[in-house]
Amino acid sequence: SKSKEAIQDDRRTDIRLPVMLQKIGMKNFKCFEVQDLSCAPLTVLCGLNGTGKSSVIQALLVLRQSAVSNGLSKGHLTLEGDLINIGTGRDVLFEEAKSDITGFELCDSNIQETCMLHFSYSRNFDRLSRIDHEPAMEWMKIPPMGGNLAYVSAERIGPYKTYIQPEIRISELGIDDHYTIDHLRDRQDQVFHSGDSRNAGLPHLRLSDVMDYWLQEVAPSAHLALETSPDSDAIIAGFSFDLPSDVKTRRYRTTNFGFGLSYVLPVLDALLSPAGTLCLIENPEAHLHPRGQTRLAELAVRASRAGVQVIVETHSDYFVDGIRIAVRNGLIPPDTTAFHYFERNAGKIVVSSPQLDTDGRLSSHPTGFLDQHEENMAKLIAPIS
Repeated sequence: SKSKEAIQDDRRTDIRLPVMLQKIGMKNFKCFEVQDLSCAPLTVLCGLNGTGKSSVIQALLVLRQSAVSNGLSKGHLTLEGDLINIGTGRDVLFEEAKSDITGFELCDSNIQETCMLHFSYSRNFDRLSRIDHEPAMEWMKIPPMGGNLAYVSAERIGPYKTYIQPEIRISELGIDDHYTIDHLRDRQDQVFHSGDSRNAGLPHLRLSDVMDYWLQEVAPSAHLALETSPDSDAIIAGFSFDLPSDVKTRRYRTTNFGFGLSYVLPVLDALLSPAGTLCLIENPEAHLHPRGQTRLAELAVRASRAGVQVIVETHSDYFVDGIRIAVRNGLIPPDTTAFHYFERNAGKIVVSSPQLDTDGRLSSHPTGFLDQHEENMAKLIAPIS
């Protein structure tokens, strides 16, 4: 954990918070009839399963996919592609929609006009036709349609004996993040400048050094080692360990471990993206010990501080607590975070948005919002009748 002096040094560092995507609005998209969500440098989506969190991520991905494939410029929304597959029109249109129009509204601080895109319903086709006017060119620069995007899906690649070296990457980390190892190898010499809060306070570290630091924060004593096979287009990845006052172990293949270390690598890679990247992460806590979940949240905070816009879907109290602690310690101001809690009420999706204060306290605790631990403890200490 950070010393008191290190925290004070972080507070003295200039905080750079370029806001990119400020709002996403959805109309008749999947479980949403009409829903607007504010976006901050660090946005957290919480809630029970099946309440729409993933649909927010999917909305951003389908817009990105449609822009990159030139679908938007040709007048349609691409539902099936290399980045995401969400079916046909009947899978997308809100079940109780009062019109056959699916729409999105995006707002970015760099332009004065809101980007609005509307598409007509087509039940059995994987493309929806745009019905409004040609988007202005500056709209296409709004994330997720423009700029860099790093997406870490919930269904990530586990430990393999070898990892492929693709000739062309469809996306930075690939579908199911199976290009992560190759991506890390290509970026390992990228230098982090001394003002980047992710570099642990040391000047001019390479990405491999910063990755090693945060891997040990998440999984103490673990080190990643990469080796390119000279006889094939493959990379061998492994982990070694060096406990305090002990001898460093040899490198073991990733298949000798569980899913935790392999699952966290694409999350670390995404959070170490260059400034200006929109980073979408599903379930960063998967297979991680609670300590690792909390430390990973601090990296997410530091990434948002370094100019990476982070949108996270999580079920982890520990991850949320890590953000609250970082705000309390002054790493970022509370108004650079946004929390959205999703729930169902009378068959409709309802979203509430508690605010953080400088002490890391939430302005409200909706029923079911990360309160299961307290409920469990109340049952354990209650007298047995």
